[in-house]
Amino acid sequence: MSLLRDRNFLLLFVGQGVSRFGDGLYTAATAWLAWSLTKDPTAVALVSVSAFAPAFVATFVVASYADRRDRRKLMIASDLARVAVVVVASVLLCIDLLNLPVLVATTAILALIGAPFAPARNAIVTQIVSADRLQQANGFLQVAFRAAFFVGPLTLAPLLAYGSLQWALVINGLTFVASAGAVAAIRVTRPASTGSQSGLWSDLAAGLRAVRAAPDVLVVIVTFVLALALTSGFLTVGLVAVVGQGGQYGLLLGVAGVAEVVGAFLLAGLRIRRLALAAVLAWAALGIFRAPLGTVTSTAVAAVLLIATGLASALTDIPLIALVQQRIPSHHLAKVLGLWEAGVAGALAVSPFVASTAIALTGVQGAFLLSGAALVFLAVTATLVLVRVGARQSRQLSNGTADDKQYAG
Repeated sequence: MSLLRDRNFLLLFVGQGVSRFGDGLYTAATAWLAWSLTKDPTAVALVSVSAFAPAFVATFVVASYADRRDRRKLMIASDLARVAVVVVASVLLCIDLLNLPVLVATTAILALIGAPFAPARNAIVTQIVSADRLQQANGFLQVAFRAAFFVGPLTLAPLLAYGSLQWALVINGLTFVASAGAVAAIRVTRPASTGSQSGLWSDLAAGLRAVRAAPDVLVVIVTFVLALALTSGFLTVGLVAVVGQGGQYGLLLGVAGVAEVVGAFLLAGLRIRRLALAAVLAWAALGIFRAPLGTVTSTAVAAVLLIATGLASALTDIPLIALVQQRIPSHHLAKVLGLWEAGVAGALAVSPFVASTAIALTGVQGAFLLSGAALVFLAVTATLVLVRVGARQSRQLSNGTADDKQYAG
């Protein structure tokens, strides 16, 4: 827990925990508002897509500014701009002008303004903690993110019972204010300049070259995005079809969420030496426990399987972030993390359609089995690619050492 005694890290930890609580509350509130306005599940899906599509399109591009500008100031500006959007949405709701098209537009604008925030936040961690503590720092941050986001939707029910939906928007706005205040109080120095002032497109091209120069990072990111597309939708579309009851569905989602928080906490105390390998093999473990979910008839058995998948899920992203932070130069770090975030947004947008199509074609049991088998196959393939990449890098290193000796001789 020594990291939590570090003033800068504690500010980031608390501020982003509060912010993620607001994100969870806002996500639940907008879904409920879309349903209340239309009584149409398609409207709920439309609002959900509007939260992901801008991030998919813009995150990698705007992350360039987090590499070329002050990351701390960019995060503050993003938070304050989102406060303004939430205030406008709250006023429109108060005067009964927040219809479905306006809600979709507001959600999309909020997502677009927030696009540079996550890459900048993950990149600024390297300016706060030393390289040997990155995995621990990411573990603690994921504990805060997952726990707070999980609590957010649970707060919606009492807010609706004792207040109004407008309260949810007000509270979300206040969480952005708290996040901006915490980031403003952080004292970090900007990374050293590379000595060149490149434009947007040349900087983006340089970022792509940086990730291609670290093939293990590229393999892990591609594996993560593909795996997420194969799995995320099954926790919404697929699990509903398995349990058939709202109460059990909510309970199982809660169990999976708590398991992810516990997994992140456990990882914060471990030292993983081969980050890339751990990140891809975690998907194989998740697939093994995901495959039989479609066949279970007991809530207890389903809960055990979801606990296992939740623990494995924590192992998929914490090593990935630490790997990127270690392998990518600081002046390209936010762009590469933005590339990952954009892929995540795209995967989350298409995954429900992947799950619903698989269920329609093969049934619930077959769809879960296919999903699990695909994850195992993907993880094994990625592992083999990582082994080949490692062997090639070792040969290049050996040849370089031999050439140096020959030149010295």
